[in-house]
Amino acid sequence: MAILDVNPTRMELNNLKTRLAVAQKGYDLLKNKQDELVRRFIDLIRKNKALREEVEEELTKSFNDFSMASAISVPNFLELALSLPKQRVQLEMEVENIMSVKIPKMEFKKDNVVDLEDGNQSSSIYPYGFTHTNSQLDQALSTLDRILDKLLELAQVEKTCQLMADELETTRRRVNSLEYRTIPDLEETIKHIKMKLEEGERENISRLMKIKDIIKN
Repeated sequence: MAILDVNPTRMELNNLKTRLAVAQKGYDLLKNKQDELVRRFIDLIRKNKALREEVEEELTKSFNDFSMASAISVPNFLELALSLPKQRVQLEMEVENIMSVKIPKMEFKKDNVVDLEDGNQSSSIYPYGFTHTNSQLDQALSTLDRILDKLLELAQVEKTCQLMADELETTRRRVNSLEYRTIPDLEETIKHIKMKLEEGERENISRLMKIKDIIKN
């Protein structure tokens, strides 16, 4: 704690009391924000862990199927079979403000890019015929398509965790600054000024009493 370099006057005392009230109110608001950020951050960490385990499991299955498909296929066939995709994937992103944290909201938009002879569009994700391919390749693509949205959600959750952690650290520093520096310094300075003012009043009373005694004598 340190006493601020201010003049020990009643006007300065009133100003410091106002600053102390504002600091205490700000501390309460920031402490509540910190508690809520911690709660949300813990929920996000748990969600991130569950999503990551699920995505890693599905990706492992898909990679195993790709490896098996590659092993039993003609060399370079997979590259040729997958060279003309049937879908175009676009990323749409918005920003949502949650407790002063700008959270990204992302979504994939899938569009078919291959038209059929009757003018309709194919909803199939497979960019090849089934005559010369194997079921492992079909399963690998199906798994990837199924977990694409989960991969995006995982990326969104991880980015949100990072942003939340940064905001939590900033809020924690502000709370600690108010709790251990600003508020104690203001309280100590107010106490010091009050003592100075009381001391000055006692000196004035003592001076007046001496003047009164001098006048009587």
